[in-house]
Amino acid sequence: MDNLALLTIGGTLLCCVLVVIGVHVYTSGRAEHAALVDRLAQTGQGRRRGRHRNFRGVDRRIRKTKFGQKLEFRLAATGLDLTPGEFFVYMLAVVIGMWMLAASMLASFFGPIAALVGLWSTFAWLNWQRQKRTERFINQLPELARVLANATQAGLALRTALAMAADELEAPAGEELAKVSDRLAVGHSIEDALGELAKRLPSRELVVLVTTLVLSNTAGGSVVSSLRNLTETLEERKETRREIKTQLSQVTMTAYIVPAMALGAMLVMDSVWSGALDKITGTGLGRVIMLLALGLYGLGFFLVRRVSKIDV
Repeated sequence: MDNLALLTIGGTLLCCVLVVIGVHVYTSGRAEHAALVDRLAQTGQGRRRGRHRNFRGVDRRIRKTKFGQKLEFRLAATGLDLTPGEFFVYMLAVVIGMWMLAASMLASFFGPIAALVGLWSTFAWLNWQRQKRTERFINQLPELARVLANATQAGLALRTALAMAADELEAPAGEELAKVSDRLAVGHSIEDALGELAKRLPSRELVVLVTTLVLSNTAGGSVVSSLRNLTETLEERKETRREIKTQLSQVTMTAYIVPAMALGAMLVMDSVWSGALDKITGTGLGRVIMLLALGLYGLGFFLVRRVSKIDV
């Protein structure tokens, strides 16, 4: 009986000791993890800790395909905090939702058409996000060239000047230059790092800036004077692009009004004559005429959008 009591007391004490050791190891591990995150943040390798990701299984499968790799590159160019798997799932949700909405509001014939429009709309939205980010970056190019000119005039190397510009400029220029600085930190050349930047955000202004920096770094020359002249040119192009965008705003709105008129006409027709769209699309000739009408509206949309695009 005494031996059993001693064994019980000894086991309890051993468990208490193990619990204390486990708590100590856990807290020290958390402290070391926090210190490591702080060090990485100071070196620029741990800026974004990242949020909880959804649909990880889908994301792993999507990344293994060529479509997933291209989608990952396009998402990186937009600056959106989305993984290829998340975007793919959300895209499927949009496609299915528009199919069901069109089939319930109009007719079952319009379900697949609405699904195709939804699929096109998701990628059009992705391109719009990329274009918007590119426009914001272009607007920051004069300030970027000015910062690089001042840094190089002060005697700093181009790598150091790019890192300093990444800290001083706001997003998206600061984020993109931070990626360039991280590439340079792990051994990539300036030409490769800036070339990846030009691929992510394609624009003539950025290509000119990248070419100027690469040639000045490779062949030498007066980087300061080149950047000063480039700053003035970028300022003039910035004003020109703003004027053209303002003048073409009415044409851009017309491009979106054209398909909206088609949708509004079908809704009015179905509300005035209940079941009209079901009866029209119930015959082969009606389907052909409806597809032809929708094709003409779509052609009008793309033609107006094409006219409103002016390369500067």
